Amino acid sequence: MTRRRDFIKNMSLGAVGISLSPSVLGMSAKSYRNIIGANDRISVACIGINGRGNGMAKVFANQKNTEVSWLCDVDNRTFSKAIKTLGTSNQKTTPKTEKDCRKLLQNKDIDAIYIATPDHWHAPLTIMGCQAGKHVYVEKPLSHNPHEGELAVAVARKYKKVVQMGAQRRSAPILTQGIEQLHKGIIGRVYMAKTWYTNTRKTNFLKPAEVPSWLDYDLWQGPAPRVPYKDGLIHYNWHWFWHWGTGEALNNGTHEVDVARWGLGVDFPIRVSSMGGRYQYKDDWETPDTQIVTLEYPGRVMLLWENRSSNGRKIEGGDRGVIFYGENGSLDTGGDAYKVYDLNGKLVKEVKPGSGEAQMDGRNTSSPSLGLDNLHVADFLNAIRENRRPNCDVEAGYKSTMAMQLGNISWRVGRDIKLDAKNGHIINDAEAQKLWKRTYQNGWEPKL
Repeated sequence: MTRRRDFIKNMSLGAVGISLSPSVLGMSAKSYRNIIGANDRISVACIGINGRGNGMAKVFANQKNTEVSWLCDVDNRTFSKAIKTLGTSNQKTTPKTEKDCRKLLQNKDIDAIYIATPDHWHAPLTIMGCQAGKHVYVEKPLSHNPHEGELAVAVARKYKKVVQMGAQRRSAPILTQGIEQLHKGIIGRVYMAKTWYTNTRKTNFLKPAEVPSWLDYDLWQGPAPRVPYKDGLIHYNWHWFWHWGTGEALNNGTHEVDVARWGLGVDFPIRVSSMGGRYQYKDDWETPDTQIVTLEYPGRVMLLWENRSSNGRKIEGGDRGVIFYGENGSLDTGGDAYKVYDLNGKLVKEVKPGSGEAQMDGRNTSSPSLGLDNLHVADFLNAIRENRRPNCDVEAGYKSTMAMQLGNISWRVGRDIKLDAKNGHIINDAEAQKLWKRTYQNGWEPKL
């Protein structure tokens, strides 16, 4: 099986400390399409193309021997915009359009689907895709709740499909080198990771309204039990309501916590604690705008995530980031780069990104890093062709997603939760256990 470091070596990235040339990470359409060497054409359907999905459709279209053959969205305004975007890619054909993803999955000519829908669709559509014989690239978080995340892992294994979660840093070449250095002991035993995210989000009030003519609201709700439409919910602010979203913890925290868990080399926590609330404003938000999640793992290891959605002061100079603490020093990272410090905070090593496009714009909701998007998509397509697991395989995505879901569950019940180290399951807490899964619209419950 091809491993992450082999994928990097195959792209001639060399050893620790080298810089990446613009021809690799500059990501021009002509240069990047040469990375994949296989001749097998992969047909991709992009589902959810309003914001993030619009840009990612072009990323897929620019890959060699890959065609975005279908576009799918419940908002009929998105198709012309996405087709225009694809007109600036390498792709010569115009994709077909379909609003109902269920009809799309019946098409046997589609090899893979890309999912950029709201969170409540992620796991159900991943499961449906695998069952329909498709490989799946799903944006984070993998699931809306832990139960359906477990199902997604089981279904991917049952149908032997490649499922990649959109945690792009897993394909970041220099960060990968940094994580390998951690595992080799560059700062000794690593016992703590601190992660964070900041932003300046404003108030949000929902108002009863008629469903717009451009929207199939029933299909937008999909697996979620039906509730009346309200203005101000679609297309972004659903993130802050438990019925569809998972809050900032999963919207952005998943990225940092995935890197932290990767670097710490941990799987399932044994205890989780969370405090916070909607402190900055009084409005219709249900999820916290200020939150701290602390996860304890076996072997005297701790992971901490701090969120300030509505106060943008940076931490350690970054709007988001990760710091690993060890016996002999610390290692900082935020994107495809890292710094190593001794115990007194003296910088002893710095490895910078090799290209401007490899750097992170932490508050860009559409494309935080085009360079990393390209590398992560390339890895997904290579994994399909090579019949291997991708850099952020469904199981890795599940473990990182579940960590933050457990943080939200702790916050919602207002206390620490004890967990089984073998699988992360909740121990002796019936109230918290009720949040392990959700109720579904009749006929929509995902099944193995």
